[in-house]
Amino acid sequence: MTPSTARTPSAPAPPPATTGRTLDIRGLRMTLPGTARPVLDGVDLTVTAGETVALVGESGSGKTLTSRSALRLLPSGARTSGTVRVAGDDVLTMDAERLRALRTGTAAMIFQDPRAALNPLRRIGDFLTESAVPGGARDRAAATARATGLLAEVGVDEAVLRAYPSQVSGGMLQRVMIAAALMGDPALLLADEPTTALDVTTQAEVIALLRRLQERFGTALLFVTHDLDLAATISDRVYVMYAGRIVESGPAHALFARPGHPYTAALLSSTPRPDAPVGRLAAIEGQPPDLRTPLTGCPFAARCPLATEVCDTREPVLRPASAEPGHRAACHHGDHPERSAADA
Repeated sequence: MTPSTARTPSAPAPPPATTGRTLDIRGLRMTLPGTARPVLDGVDLTVTAGETVALVGESGSGKTLTSRSALRLLPSGARTSGTVRVAGDDVLTMDAERLRALRTGTAAMIFQDPRAALNPLRRIGDFLTESAVPGGARDRAAATARATGLLAEVGVDEAVLRAYPSQVSGGMLQRVMIAAALMGDPALLLADEPTTALDVTTQAEVIALLRRLQERFGTALLFVTHDLDLAATISDRVYVMYAGRIVESGPAHALFARPGHPYTAALLSSTPRPDAPVGRLAAIEGQPPDLRTPLTGCPFAARCPLATEVCDTREPVLRPASAEPGHRAACHHGDHPERSAADA
């Protein structure tokens, strides 16, 4: 099925490597107090060194929880099973000392709202250097020198070190957050909707900056977004989440050219395009499943135009969705003739 809204990246991405995974999530399941079903249900996801992987889906699908699990930044009362390995070490079983080393060195996160991540009463220089200063004037000087160098890398003058967050624009603060994330030379960078609060021009600058820094440092990047056009542009591979499950995954060029799951196709069809005729956008009818209600069968069945009885009773598993290696979708009707309707 090839929706008219799909944007195909210019170059094919290689299939994921079987070794050298910087992030390797297997069977991740998370439950929270007061819910009748898991908020994450058997999530499998990998990111290799130097690779950009996009995690997409509607709000509430589990994208942020999945990305934060790589740093074990979990909600209060969360119970987990499965494994979340970063550079080979299972984050979910780490002691406090190893977890701190992970968060200040091996992996780092760029949050959606930089102002929410910064203390408004502290200078930006203190924020950048606090995790890199174990003690002593020499250590502080070295940390400040590194922060200054990284600010230069992201196009920010060192005078910002002496400023408070309220004195800096949103776009500049997001650059500061990128510099902060790079302070520990992370092997894995987690970007949680890092451009949502920015204007279009600044968004493009931040994305270009991330790509340039990633190429230079060879960092693995997990990019969480609801912007499918952006995911198509920036990523090598894509995972599509719905109701805490991965419903489709594969190389970006294959997934966006011919989505294998009705949910992915619906997301693409609801994306505005400047070259499309003026009119109402296609909408996904209904609402995602309620966390307070047990779930059986396919989580998308109640909103899916292809759903049949089997969809309500049996959970689909990920299986090949096209001839492209690594392209898989969890749908009972992968060969349904209506799947090609959007090609007409």
